[in-house]
Amino acid sequence: MVVVGTPIGNLSDASPRLLEILRTADVLAVEDTRTLHRLAAGLDVHFTGRVMTHHEHNENERVAEILDLVRAGNVVAVLSDAGMPTVSDPGFPVTRAAAQAGLRVTVIPGPSAVLAALAVSGLPTDRFTFEGFLPRKAGERATHLKTLAEERRTMVFYESPHRLAAMLEALRDGLGGDRQAVVCRELTKLHEEVLRDDLAGLTEWAQNNQVRGEIAVVVHGAAAAEAPEPEDLVADVEKLVATSDIKLKAAARQIATDAGVSTRQLYDAVIAARGQR
Repeated sequence: MVVVGTPIGNLSDASPRLLEILRTADVLAVEDTRTLHRLAAGLDVHFTGRVMTHHEHNENERVAEILDLVRAGNVVAVLSDAGMPTVSDPGFPVTRAAAQAGLRVTVIPGPSAVLAALAVSGLPTDRFTFEGFLPRKAGERATHLKTLAEERRTMVFYESPHRLAAMLEALRDGLGGDRQAVVCRELTKLHEEVLRDDLAGLTEWAQNNQVRGEIAVVVHGAAAAEAPEPEDLVADVEKLVATSDIKLKAAARQIATDAGVSTRQLYDAVIAARGQR
């Protein structure tokens, strides 16, 4: 079975391997047959394999059939309408099932809106998390954002254009209006647009404009809290020693670990404070 990435907009991003699998696959499992025909026509590729639908409404029911086809020796290509299958698109259930069954699963990598938005955002890329779509209901969305308020990694979200203003407003209220963020619209397409501002500014922009197209939102992670000075934690260490059976070094290690400071520096600060009494 082959997990196949397809262009997210610009057909020139199609790889030679994508063209080859379209030509040679025995079975093409796709979200929408019309999209497959448009893709093949745009790439001037003729496919002869059997085409079967594999989308969010039937993908769980398709798993057994696809695995049987693979076991029978067929090359099954799993494609979504755009981007990488399994990433906010169909494909995960069958990929997991094939892997668990010991069947060979390979990948033809291709464009991904997640990575494209992250790369163009200008926000930190060393550590990031893909959050997909936020809950639609306001209460559930607010609750979920509370869990992300202290997230240090850069966050990537998807959103539909008609819900973007409400989504950005929720991000502003949940994460703070001064949090830096980037709205990426229609990546790789003719009307590609990348807007960089804080969440307050982006919310105002979305509320005053009719937004269209595919949207990815990249948000800067929470700033790291400044670690306290070791001298400020001396009283906590002394209190822990006085109220428990923990020895001084162990108490210093526990407090230092919780506060994110050096155990040695905190221990030395306690000794110095005791010497001044």
